[in-house]
Amino acid sequence: MIPDPTAPAGLTAPAAPAAPAETCDVAIVGFGPVGQMLALLLGRAGHRVVALERWPQPYDLPRAVHFDDEVGRIFQNAGIAAEVASVTDPVPDHYEWRTAAGEPLVRIDWSGTGPSGWPVANFFSQPDLEAVLTRAACAQPTVTVHRGHDVVALHERADRVRLTARTTSGEQRVLDARYVVGADGANSFVRSRMNVAVTDLGFFYDWLIVDTLPHDFDQVPWSPMNWQLCDPARPTTVVSGGPRRRRWEFMRLPGENVEQLNTVESAWELLAPWGRTPGNTTIERHAVYTFQARWADRWNQDRLLLAGDAAHQMPPFAGQGMCSGLRDAANLSWKMDLVLRGLAGACLLDTYTSERSVHLQHAVGMSMALGQVICVLDPAQAAERDARMIAADADPARALPPAPPPVLGDGVLQHGPDGSRAPDVGHLTPQFPVAHAGRTALLDDLTGPGFTLLTDGAGPLDALDETDRAFLDSIGTTVVPLSSEPSASGGYLDTEGAYLGHLVAHGHTAALIRPDSYLYGATALPHELPGLVAQLRTQLAADSTADRTPGTPPAPTAARPLATTPDR
Repeated sequence: MIPDPTAPAGLTAPAAPAAPAETCDVAIVGFGPVGQMLALLLGRAGHRVVALERWPQPYDLPRAVHFDDEVGRIFQNAGIAAEVASVTDPVPDHYEWRTAAGEPLVRIDWSGTGPSGWPVANFFSQPDLEAVLTRAACAQPTVTVHRGHDVVALHERADRVRLTARTTSGEQRVLDARYVVGADGANSFVRSRMNVAVTDLGFFYDWLIVDTLPHDFDQVPWSPMNWQLCDPARPTTVVSGGPRRRRWEFMRLPGENVEQLNTVESAWELLAPWGRTPGNTTIERHAVYTFQARWADRWNQDRLLLAGDAAHQMPPFAGQGMCSGLRDAANLSWKMDLVLRGLAGACLLDTYTSERSVHLQHAVGMSMALGQVICVLDPAQAAERDARMIAADADPARALPPAPPPVLGDGVLQHGPDGSRAPDVGHLTPQFPVAHAGRTALLDDLTGPGFTLLTDGAGPLDALDETDRAFLDSIGTTVVPLSSEPSASGGYLDTEGAYLGHLVAHGHTAALIRPDSYLYGATALPHELPGLVAQLRTQLAADSTADRTPGTPPAPTAARPLATTPDR
């Protein structure tokens, strides 16, 4: 959803009309990529979803442009892998940072396939991606999308939330939902109705974003495809904007006026040194964005939840803004599915905040660290930075600030008797090809949605009793006994030895993978598998017969309006 920073907060709608309210399981406020993905995933699970989008028509200009291999896997699990690949350019080379003189400061390999089985880095035009997501979501028989519906009132009740939306013609629509998810952007209406604080790291930089369509695209060697000019005279980003598109980003210098910078004349002036003129290029869009780093301290409260920019914003230097929002959708959708089907208690939704907030803060910290390296305007500081990074031979492991691993916070994860977690728990699992029933494909294409239990052969499964098996079946678990040799019994052949090798390397005989592809837990010995299953059963069963009554969250902090940043 495109935020409107001029929209007044605290609108109060007239009394709801007497006509019966439309009902659904989940109402999603905002229908940008995050709302679209969440509607698609919940719709595929069979839940009644209604999305309310304030804008009558899809926004047809670029914004986000990048997703990584993990997000590619999310698209794959949503059933739209081929459609997304058709509107995407994978990166064939590296991402490079250069000095003003053209010397490489750091070179990050973005070529090849990532651990999730997709290209490491992928670029797209957001209108094309949204069209794919919208078609897929609207194809679900249980998903309804109402465009031109601005939500103006929200009232929580014991068993549902009543929303009132005003249409572009001034009419009202009333909707009753079991849960409401605010995917409505940085100036979220839903967040304004939640008693949540916001952590703001005070990281603010203005950049002019210029999206272009080069007429001579095929004649120019765009190599590397994506790079960063770390020139203190004007830090500049040059990246793909998706198929046959290019994006330039120019940092606003001290003394420059935002209004004057955000003009087509300024855009052409800044593009001129790069050989871009009205004769060989069309400017598709120009806009000044304020890069920020902040997040809501709680993403769920009673029957209200937040996702995407409504929950967090970050600088685009690591290309993780939209990626983080789609991770929100992947995490939240399987938990809402279990709660809505009565297979888990409502308190399961509390783990959405605890897990995703910690993971999100890693992405924010990484984006800020990169930004602090790039956004240097002092020539002396830039010279010191250049000398340090050149001495590191452009090796990102040596030249860039160290970052903690991206791991989930506490939640639906295996814990030891002392409450500790094994090192691998809560990390994203890799995806490799597997052969089964005459078909060879990436694992998730063979298992489908739900949990996956990987085992080193069929032996560990002998430890499970009927109760264990019935529970695993109830939550949609696919059991995958791996073999290194073809089997006539319908087993799973580890065609490249990658999965069995991974299990051995980590000392596992069995690994239980969550629907969002993160590792729930693993066992070193076959007889430990029932305990792993029992722990998950206990975690999901908590409070399964009663509505959750969380404690009173902290009061919200004052903060200036947010602006959605374009992602690389």
